[in-house]
Amino acid sequence: MTDIRMPELGENITQGTVTQWFKKVGDSVAAEEPLFEVSTDKVDAEVPSPLAGVITKLLVAVGTSVDIGAVVAEIDAVGAAPAPTPVTEPVADVVVTAPSPAPAQTPIPEAPVAVSPTPSPTLPTPAPAPMPTATPVAPQLLVTSPIVRKLINDLGSDANLVTGTGPDGRVTRQDAERIAFSPEHVRAVAAAPAPSASTSRLAPAPVPEGANFVPFNKVRKITGERMVISKATSPHVMTAVEVDYERIESVRRKHQDQWRRDEGFTLTYLPFISRALVQVLRAFPHMNSSVVEGGIVLHDHVDLNIAIDLNFEGLLAPVMRRTEDKRLAAIAREISDLATRARSSKLRPDELSMGTFTISNSGPFGTFMVAPVINQPQVAILSTDGVARKPVVITDANGGESIAIHSMGMLVLSWDHRAFDGAYAAAFLRALKDVLENHDWESEL
Repeated sequence: MTDIRMPELGENITQGTVTQWFKKVGDSVAAEEPLFEVSTDKVDAEVPSPLAGVITKLLVAVGTSVDIGAVVAEIDAVGAAPAPTPVTEPVADVVVTAPSPAPAQTPIPEAPVAVSPTPSPTLPTPAPAPMPTATPVAPQLLVTSPIVRKLINDLGSDANLVTGTGPDGRVTRQDAERIAFSPEHVRAVAAAPAPSASTSRLAPAPVPEGANFVPFNKVRKITGERMVISKATSPHVMTAVEVDYERIESVRRKHQDQWRRDEGFTLTYLPFISRALVQVLRAFPHMNSSVVEGGIVLHDHVDLNIAIDLNFEGLLAPVMRRTEDKRLAAIAREISDLATRARSSKLRPDELSMGTFTISNSGPFGTFMVAPVINQPQVAILSTDGVARKPVVITDANGGESIAIHSMGMLVLSWDHRAFDGAYAAAFLRALKDVLENHDWESEL
């Protein structure tokens, strides 16, 4: 028998909650076939089976949170289907009782989480409002994860309004958030007495009568938290350079139709920029580093995060591993694959952590200049902005000048002033511009 363990789910993640099993005891599973779905603070993701075989035990019930590395299932890799065995008794569901008027209320325990250096932008915990004696207390609730237990605990008396819509009536994160972000609860929080000066934070603005309240989804909240932490952690500086993409544009025009027929997607500027970037990072190793206590770590490989828009519902930045070993066509295919799987929630947890440099691509929307926020603990992030046809001055071999129409666009670098200074950032952008404008891109295809 082979143990299947809860995989690493990202930096600072110590637990994952099993939200769905795709197989049952006795089922066959292929290698890399989705085995179960796991939920964390960062993302919901499918975990594939590491090998082919037959499921003999499922050790964790749906809705249970377990530590990274804990055994969650067993697989017989021999291939012969044994008679199904009873599911081993899973970890019991945590039963949470909604808060009551009793003065001695014990807070619901939380799972261990990483300590953030800045406050979380979630709603402040209101003091439970007194409830009349005759008010019935909500029934006991089956809760899916520590995150949900905390949300319910933060609701105070409004926890009585929570109902479970998950399997067997379990309360999901969406159930708790439906109450937490309701206009009624937001108004109650805003009207609550202000906390003491030592613990106060900005109270949410009241929701006007008749206004349409839209709660933050999970990705939006996590993104907000990380951006606040990043701005508070890194002294951000912005440096920009204009790039002449005419050489790249001529290659794109020449190969675009055939590329689309062969690959099924458009050849954009992003793979060219990514390819040039990893080439230049070899000469500027401090740019491909992460901040640690007392200094920086220079990485051996370029694990490139590509920020992906989730149809305006949020943002994820999956990682391309060892990008320095890949040429233009391979990079283009991998970017397309990551974007497709990000928008269909098919990314693996390990594809969302441990990157070394990030690209934020606003170019398709025609932006002129975007100053992105650094993806901690990295030291820099590059924004690729819109490319447009413009009149430019060009110089011929004899030094003569003339006006021509070229494809021009901005590259904007946000960088951490703790890691290096402005001259280093400027030299890096100058080298990147030189590769983009002068590299033999035809040979890449």
